Amino acid sequence: MTENESSEPADVTVLGAGIVGICTALSLRERGFTVALLDRNPPAEGASYGNAGSLSPWSCVPQSMPGLWKSVPKWLIDPEGPIALRLGYLPTFLPWGVRFLRAARRDGLDAIADAMMALTRPTLDIYRRHIAGTGREDLIRDGVYVHVYKNAADADLSALGWRMRRDRQVPLEVVKGDALREVEPALSPEFEAAVLIKQQGRALDPGGIGKALAEKAQSMGVDFRRCSIDRLAPEADGAWRIETDAGAVPAKRVVVAMGAWSGKLLSGLGVTCALEAERGYHLVFRDPGVVLNNAIMNVDGKFVVSSMNAGVRCAGTAEFAGVDAPPDYRRAQVFARLVKRMFPDINVDDTVEWMGPRPSTPDSVPFLGDIPGFENLYAAFGHGHTGLTMAPKTGEILAGLIAGETLDVDMTPYRIDRF
Repeated sequence: MTENESSEPADVTVLGAGIVGICTALSLRERGFTVALLDRNPPAEGASYGNAGSLSPWSCVPQSMPGLWKSVPKWLIDPEGPIALRLGYLPTFLPWGVRFLRAARRDGLDAIADAMMALTRPTLDIYRRHIAGTGREDLIRDGVYVHVYKNAADADLSALGWRMRRDRQVPLEVVKGDALREVEPALSPEFEAAVLIKQQGRALDPGGIGKALAEKAQSMGVDFRRCSIDRLAPEADGAWRIETDAGAVPAKRVVVAMGAWSGKLLSGLGVTCALEAERGYHLVFRDPGVVLNNAIMNVDGKFVVSSMNAGVRCAGTAEFAGVDAPPDYRRAQVFARLVKRMFPDINVDDTVEWMGPRPSTPDSVPFLGDIPGFENLYAAFGHGHTGLTMAPKTGEILAGLIAGETLDVDMTPYRIDRF
């Protein structure tokens, strides 16, 4: 993208050109603000690029749930398990890990679920509004989210996670045997049942959606600048100076949407937040030989498989090693064996691997809104596994807050200082 730099500071400068930053820029421009969007990388190449492709208006179950701690030890020692922790990173990880386990307390789950769904429920409506006119409307499809089980008895809607969804009117259906095979013919007969979450969306190219929206934002006047962001410095009268490898950038208002790197940047201001880089891997099977009709969650393995324009993508896993540690692509290659067990006819010979750090909070609720102690500084990060889904409403909230609108959500659950 070409740059359109101006000596006059933009009304709002957004740091981070991932899907959250892009959606925030679009919502700000819709309200008439001038916007600059800064990132060291091209737009839409962060964590949301590697998303599993589910656009779920019904996401309301956090990662930390009661009883989860019982499974963690066996996952950590299993080379095919959904969690990995590098031993040298353990002392750094422990404070966040303790908060993560504490977030599973039953008496707090309903508030967490409501805070999550306030961001996810309108996702398809806002995405379709944003992507209209780009020529890439085909990248978003309707679908169902298929949660598959090997043991039919485990597809139990009385389990806590499913009860939380039912309490919030999530449209669910249990299918078994031949009915499941009609939904997903390529699935192994070892899987006896599934819970279908209906009225879902599916992204055929998550990175492509971000790039299409970035191009739209630029056509609307958003000023994209490629630079590495080194430091934030407050100036007089509530203004800001953003120090970059391309020089200082003056700013009136700043939105920090740098994903897993946001906490590192804010630490220079003395701001601490419970943010962890939960590194996710994916593997794309470029010549799969099978087509999946929907996004499919392997409930036991904690990963998702979905057909996309580039092939079949398998995504999931959580590795804790720090935001800047080099990737361990053995974590991605594990998916070849796991997916072959799910779909016996899939071709796993031609693959592309990827890793990206999710910005995760202990309770799966992002940090949004004013950052206490500073004028004109806003948080928009910490979306964890649901960044692609939560991004459109996040952008609406940040733009509305900056515009002084009356918001339709209570901002208390999203405070950066809640831990």
